[in-house]
Amino acid sequence: MASAASLADFAEQMNPHTLAEAREAEFRQASRFHTSLLAGIEKRLLVWMAERLPAWVQPDHLTLIGFVAQLATGAFYALSRGDRRFLLVAIASLALNWFGDSLDGTLARVRQQQRPRYGFYVDHIIDSIGTTAMMGGLALSGYMHPAIAIGLLVAFLLLSIQSYLATYTLGEFHLSFWSFGPTELRLLLIIGNLALFRWPFVFHGHYRLFDIGGAIGLVGMILMLLVFSLKNTVRLYREEKIR
Repeated sequence: MASAASLADFAEQMNPHTLAEAREAEFRQASRFHTSLLAGIEKRLLVWMAERLPAWVQPDHLTLIGFVAQLATGAFYALSRGDRRFLLVAIASLALNWFGDSLDGTLARVRQQQRPRYGFYVDHIIDSIGTTAMMGGLALSGYMHPAIAIGLLVAFLLLSIQSYLATYTLGEFHLSFWSFGPTELRLLLIIGNLALFRWPFVFHGHYRLFDIGGAIGLVGMILMLLVFSLKNTVRLYREEKIR
């Protein structure tokens, strides 16, 4: 009989109840790197808030708040096609998304309630779904060409895949690229919403403001994808060079 390929396989064969413990023992938590412009200030603020939250507030509650707020942002963008005031409502939902999405992990760490595998999986699958909803709302808003919105979504998902692969193969999880992380991107969207409320078109009304901003963002994300993919490929090649 062939031997079990891993500790988890062996545990599953011998006693299914020990499978979770075996997988946890095998799981290697990646090192986190957060070097965005606002990372230091944001971390201190999040810890301050986490230490003062009521005991009944749990990390999962914050995760749900952040997810619902991101879905709502997409809905408000879509509704802004008929009423520009929904752009201002979207700012509030972006702020609420930051509160839930950024604070859930900090709260778990402050209370020593980390669930690394669960947290990593849930946080990022929710983020992918929420971003899809948000970009879908922008595509329907009339303030951004659908092709640019779709391009931004595809670039985001490709960058996410690159990040998850690097986390698995290198044991390093980067929360930001080139000093830009989720918080900085939310701030750019908030500033963009305020500008869009006043100037939906620029350059004598020939171009949509979000088309220009989206095109610049798309180019930047493609460059990030190419640079980090090449960098990690070279690193892995050197680390596993055949002699």
